[in-house]
Amino acid sequence: MSSRRNFLLQATLGIAATTISPFAASAVSSNNYKDEKSQLAVGIAGYTFAKVDLDQAIQIMNRVNIKYISVKDMHLPLNSSPEKIREVLAKFSAAGIKVYTVGVIYMKSKQAVDEAFEYAKKVGVPLIIGVPNPDLLDYTEEKVKAYNIRLAIHNHGPEDALYPGAKNAYDHIKNRDARMGICLDIGHATRAGEDPAKVVSSYKNRVFDLHIKDVTLAAKDGKAIEIGRGIINFAALIKALEKIKYQGVCSIEFEKDMNDPLAGIAESTGYFRGVANTVGK
Repeated sequence: MSSRRNFLLQATLGIAATTISPFAASAVSSNNYKDEKSQLAVGIAGYTFAKVDLDQAIQIMNRVNIKYISVKDMHLPLNSSPEKIREVLAKFSAAGIKVYTVGVIYMKSKQAVDEAFEYAKKVGVPLIIGVPNPDLLDYTEEKVKAYNIRLAIHNHGPEDALYPGAKNAYDHIKNRDARMGICLDIGHATRAGEDPAKVVSSYKNRVFDLHIKDVTLAAKDGKAIEIGRGIINFAALIKALEKIKYQGVCSIEFEKDMNDPLAGIAESTGYFRGVANTVGK
Protein backbone atom coordinates (compact mmCIF):
# COMPACT_ATOMS: atom_id res chain seq x y z
CA MET A 1 0.00 0.00 0.00
CA SER A 2 1.38 3.42 -0.93
CA SER A 3 2.23 5.92 1.79
CA ARG A 4 -0.49 8.25 0.54
CA ARG A 5 -3.18 5.54 0.54
CA ASN A 6 -2.10 4.31 3.97
CA PHE A 7 -2.20 7.85 5.34
CA LEU A 8 -5.73 8.34 4.03
CA LEU A 9 -6.81 4.99 5.49
CA GLN A 10 -5.57 5.90 8.95
CA ALA A 11 -7.21 9.31 8.79
CA THR A 12 -10.47 7.76 7.57
CA LEU A 13 -10.49 5.25 10.44
CA GLY A 14 -10.12 8.10 12.89
CA ILE A 15 -13.00 10.08 11.41
CA ALA A 16 -15.20 7.01 10.88
CA ALA A 17 -15.20 6.33 14.60
CA THR A 18 -17.51 9.34 15.04
CA THR A 19 -20.28 7.85 12.95
CA ILE A 20 -20.32 4.12 13.67
CA SER A 21 -22.16 2.41 16.49
CA PRO A 22 -20.43 1.74 19.82
CA PHE A 23 -20.30 -1.98 18.98
CA ALA A 24 -18.67 -1.37 15.62
CA ALA A 25 -16.36 1.13 17.23
CA SER A 26 -15.17 -1.63 19.55
CA ALA A 27 -14.29 -3.72 16.53
CA VAL A 28 -12.30 -0.90 14.99
CA SER A 29 -10.53 -0.32 18.29
CA SER A 30 -9.15 -3.86 18.21
CA ASN A 31 -6.81 -2.78 15.42
CA ASN A 32 -3.25 -2.07 16.50
CA TYR A 33 -2.38 1.46 15.41
CA LYS A 34 1.26 0.77 16.26
CA ASP A 35 1.65 -2.25 14.01
CA GLU A 36 3.33 -0.42 11.17
CA LYS A 37 6.29 1.94 11.11
CA SER A 38 5.43 4.14 14.06
CA GLN A 39 5.84 2.98 17.64
CA LEU A 40 4.48 6.23 19.10
CA ALA A 41 1.85 5.79 21.80
CA VAL A 42 -1.15 8.08 21.34
CA GLY A 43 -2.97 9.38 24.41
CA ILE A 44 -5.16 12.28 25.35
CA ALA A 45 -4.63 15.26 27.65
CA GLY A 46 -7.42 15.38 30.20
CA TYR A 47 -8.07 19.11 29.71
CA THR A 48 -9.64 18.13 26.38
CA PHE A 49 -12.59 16.86 28.43
CA ALA A 50 -12.98 19.92 30.65
CA LYS A 51 -16.62 20.32 29.57
CA VAL A 52 -17.71 16.68 29.43
CA ASP A 53 -18.20 14.23 32.27
CA LEU A 54 -16.02 11.23 32.98
CA ASP A 55 -18.29 8.62 31.43
CA GLN A 56 -18.61 10.62 28.21
CA ALA A 57 -14.85 11.11 28.11
CA ILE A 58 -14.31 7.36 28.35
CA GLN A 59 -16.86 6.73 25.61
CA ILE A 60 -15.07 9.19 23.32
CA MET A 61 -11.71 7.57 24.00
CA ASN A 62 -13.09 4.16 23.13
CA ARG A 63 -14.63 5.51 19.93
CA VAL A 64 -11.23 6.69 18.69
CA ASN A 65 -9.17 3.88 20.24
CA ILE A 66 -7.08 5.99 22.61
CA LYS A 67 -5.86 4.00 25.61
CA TYR A 68 -3.72 6.49 27.58
CA ILE A 69 -4.87 9.56 29.51
CA SER A 70 -3.34 12.35 31.56
CA VAL A 71 -6.03 12.86 34.18
CA LYS A 72 -7.05 16.42 34.98
CA ASP A 73 -8.55 17.52 38.26
CA MET A 74 -12.05 18.13 36.93
CA HIS A 75 -12.45 14.34 36.79
CA LEU A 76 -10.23 13.46 39.74
CA PRO A 77 -9.79 16.39 42.16
CA LEU A 78 -6.50 16.75 44.02
CA ASN A 79 -8.33 16.32 47.34
CA SER A 80 -10.04 13.10 46.27
CA SER A 81 -10.61 10.45 48.89
CA PRO A 82 -9.03 7.01 48.43
CA GLU A 83 -12.51 5.72 47.55
CA LYS A 84 -12.94 8.36 44.83
CA ILE A 85 -9.51 7.56 43.38
CA ARG A 86 -10.33 3.83 43.27
CA GLU A 87 -13.70 4.57 41.64
CA VAL A 88 -12.23 6.72 38.86
CA LEU A 89 -9.28 4.41 38.21
CA ALA A 90 -11.63 1.42 38.07
CA LYS A 91 -13.72 3.11 35.38
CA PHE A 92 -10.68 3.75 33.24
CA SER A 93 -9.34 0.25 33.82
CA ALA A 94 -12.66 -1.36 32.88
CA ALA A 95 -12.48 0.51 29.56
CA GLY A 96 -8.89 -0.64 28.96
CA ILE A 97 -7.51 2.86 29.52
CA LYS A 98 -4.28 3.53 31.40
CA VAL A 99 -3.89 6.64 33.54
CA TYR A 100 -0.22 7.35 32.80
CA THR A 101 0.14 10.77 34.44
CA VAL A 102 -1.76 13.58 36.19
CA GLY A 103 -1.96 17.25 35.38
CA VAL A 104 -1.51 19.95 34.42
CA ILE A 105 -1.09 20.90 38.11
CA TYR A 106 -0.13 24.46 39.06
CA MET A 107 2.20 24.83 42.03
CA LYS A 108 2.39 28.33 43.51
CA SER A 109 3.35 27.37 47.06
CA LYS A 110 5.22 24.65 48.93
CA GLN A 111 1.87 23.32 50.07
CA ALA A 112 0.75 22.99 46.45
CA VAL A 113 3.96 21.09 45.61
CA ASP A 114 3.35 18.75 48.55
CA GLU A 115 -0.25 18.18 47.46
CA ALA A 116 0.76 17.44 43.87
CA PHE A 117 3.27 14.78 44.78
CA GLU A 118 1.06 13.15 47.39
CA TYR A 119 -1.79 13.11 44.86
CA ALA A 120 0.39 11.48 42.20
CA LYS A 121 1.52 8.88 44.73
CA LYS A 122 -2.08 8.03 45.66
CA VAL A 123 -3.13 7.79 42.01
CA GLY A 124 -0.11 5.58 41.36
CA VAL A 125 1.48 7.42 38.44
CA PRO A 126 5.23 7.92 37.84
CA LEU A 127 4.89 11.38 36.27
CA ILE A 128 3.35 14.77 37.04
CA ILE A 129 2.63 17.36 34.36
CA GLY A 130 3.10 20.55 36.32
CA VAL A 131 3.80 24.25 36.46
CA PRO A 132 5.81 24.99 39.60
CA ASN A 133 6.79 28.61 40.12
CA PRO A 134 10.51 28.98 39.38
CA ASP A 135 11.26 30.03 42.97
CA LEU A 136 9.89 26.64 44.10
CA LEU A 137 12.08 24.51 41.85
CA ASP A 138 14.64 23.73 44.55
CA TYR A 139 11.83 22.47 46.78
CA THR A 140 10.19 20.66 43.88
CA GLU A 141 13.45 18.89 43.08
CA GLU A 142 13.59 17.64 46.67
CA LYS A 143 10.15 16.11 46.19
CA VAL A 144 11.13 14.52 42.88
CA LYS A 145 13.96 12.77 44.70
CA ALA A 146 11.92 11.85 47.78
CA TYR A 147 8.97 10.39 45.84
CA ASN A 148 10.89 9.15 42.78
CA ILE A 149 8.17 10.71 40.64
CA ARG A 150 9.19 12.58 37.52
CA LEU A 151 8.05 16.13 36.81
CA ALA A 152 7.41 17.52 33.32
CA ILE A 153 7.03 21.30 33.16
CA HIS A 154 4.32 22.42 30.74
CA ASN A 155 4.77 25.51 28.54
CA HIS A 156 1.73 27.71 27.94
CA GLY A 157 2.60 30.10 25.14
CA PRO A 158 3.20 33.85 24.87
CA GLU A 159 0.63 34.66 27.55
CA ASP A 160 2.56 32.65 30.14
CA ALA A 161 5.00 34.78 32.11
CA LEU A 162 6.74 31.72 33.58
CA TYR A 163 7.18 29.17 30.79
CA PRO A 164 5.97 30.50 27.42
CA GLY A 165 8.13 28.04 25.49
CA ALA A 166 9.98 24.81 26.10
CA LYS A 167 13.32 26.63 26.27
CA ASN A 168 12.15 28.63 29.29
CA ALA A 169 11.35 25.39 31.09
CA TYR A 170 14.51 23.62 29.93
CA ASP A 171 16.78 26.43 31.11
CA HIS A 172 15.36 26.00 34.62
CA ILE A 173 15.85 22.21 34.81
CA LYS A 174 18.82 21.38 32.57
CA ASN A 175 21.25 21.18 35.51
CA ARG A 176 18.79 19.55 37.89
CA ASP A 177 17.84 15.95 38.63
CA ALA A 178 17.34 13.92 35.45
CA ARG A 179 13.79 13.18 36.56
CA MET A 180 12.86 16.81 35.87
CA GLY A 181 11.92 17.52 32.28
CA ILE A 182 9.41 19.05 29.89
CA CYS A 183 5.86 18.43 28.77
CA LEU A 184 6.13 20.00 25.32
CA ASP A 185 2.86 21.59 24.25
CA ILE A 186 3.60 21.88 20.55
CA GLY A 187 0.80 24.37 19.87
CA HIS A 188 1.84 26.82 22.56
CA ALA A 189 5.50 26.34 21.67
CA THR A 190 4.74 27.21 18.04
CA ARG A 191 2.83 30.31 19.13
CA ALA A 192 5.86 31.29 21.24
CA GLY A 193 8.14 31.14 18.19
CA GLU A 194 9.59 27.65 18.66
CA ASP A 195 9.77 24.79 16.17
CA PRO A 196 8.53 21.64 17.96
CA ALA A 197 10.78 19.35 15.92
CA LYS A 198 13.83 21.40 16.85
CA VAL A 199 12.79 21.43 20.50
CA VAL A 200 12.59 17.63 20.49
CA SER A 201 15.98 17.34 18.78
CA SER A 202 17.61 19.83 21.15
CA TYR A 203 16.27 18.59 24.48
CA LYS A 204 16.00 14.87 23.71
CA ASN A 205 15.70 12.83 26.90
CA ARG A 206 14.33 15.80 28.86
CA VAL A 207 11.15 15.68 26.78
CA PHE A 208 8.97 13.46 28.97
CA ASP A 209 5.52 14.14 27.52
CA LEU A 210 3.83 15.81 24.55
CA HIS A 211 0.57 17.70 24.19
CA ILE A 212 -0.33 17.42 20.53
CA LYS A 213 -2.44 20.07 18.82
CA ASP A 214 -2.37 22.32 15.77
CA VAL A 215 -2.64 26.10 15.51
CA THR A 216 -3.56 28.57 12.79
CA LEU A 217 -0.56 30.89 13.22
CA ALA A 218 2.96 30.79 14.66
CA ALA A 219 2.10 33.87 16.70
CA LYS A 220 0.26 34.89 19.86
CA ASP A 221 -2.99 35.21 17.92
CA GLY A 222 -2.79 31.62 16.65
CA LYS A 223 -5.91 29.61 17.44
CA ALA A 224 -6.39 25.93 18.16
CA ILE A 225 -7.60 23.91 15.19
CA GLU A 226 -7.94 20.28 14.13
CA ILE A 227 -4.56 18.61 13.62
CA GLY A 228 -3.60 18.81 9.97
CA ARG A 229 -5.51 22.01 9.24
CA GLY A 230 -2.96 24.33 10.82
CA ILE A 231 0.67 25.24 10.26
CA ILE A 232 2.62 22.70 12.35
CA ASN A 233 4.87 20.34 10.41
CA PHE A 234 3.89 16.98 11.86
CA ALA A 235 6.10 14.94 9.56
CA ALA A 236 9.17 16.81 10.85
CA LEU A 237 8.00 16.40 14.45
CA ILE A 238 7.50 12.65 14.10
CA LYS A 239 10.87 12.20 12.40
CA ALA A 240 12.49 14.03 15.32
CA LEU A 241 10.66 11.85 17.84
CA GLU A 242 11.74 8.70 16.06
CA LYS A 243 15.33 9.89 15.87
CA ILE A 244 15.56 10.41 19.64
CA LYS A 245 13.64 7.16 20.24
CA TYR A 246 10.97 8.99 22.21
CA GLN A 247 9.43 6.68 24.81
CA GLY A 248 6.65 8.91 26.15
CA VAL A 249 3.04 9.43 25.09
CA CYS A 250 1.82 11.79 22.38
CA SER A 251 -1.35 13.12 23.99
CA ILE A 252 -3.92 14.81 21.79
CA GLU A 253 -5.26 18.03 23.32
CA PHE A 254 -8.25 19.33 21.38
CA GLU A 255 -9.47 22.78 22.42
CA LYS A 256 -11.41 24.12 19.43
CA ASP A 257 -14.87 22.82 20.38
CA MET A 258 -14.73 21.54 23.94
CA ASN A 259 -18.50 21.24 24.35
CA ASP A 260 -18.71 18.63 21.60
CA PRO A 261 -15.14 17.41 21.01
CA LEU A 262 -15.63 13.95 19.47
CA ALA A 263 -15.43 14.90 15.79
CA GLY A 264 -12.37 17.10 16.31
CA ILE A 265 -10.61 14.48 18.39
CA ALA A 266 -11.31 11.80 15.80
CA GLU A 267 -10.08 13.93 12.90
CA SER A 268 -6.99 15.03 14.82
CA THR A 269 -6.15 11.51 15.97
CA GLY A 270 -6.67 10.04 12.52
CA TYR A 271 -4.39 12.63 10.94
CA PHE A 272 -1.66 12.23 13.56
CA ARG A 273 -1.72 8.44 13.32
CA GLY A 274 -1.74 8.62 9.55
CA VAL A 275 1.39 10.77 9.49
CA ALA A 276 3.06 8.68 12.20
CA ASN A 277 2.50 5.47 10.26
CA THR A 278 3.60 6.81 6.89
CA VAL A 279 6.31 9.42 7.39
CA GLY A 280 9.67 8.43 6.00
CA LYS A 281 8.28 5.54 3.93
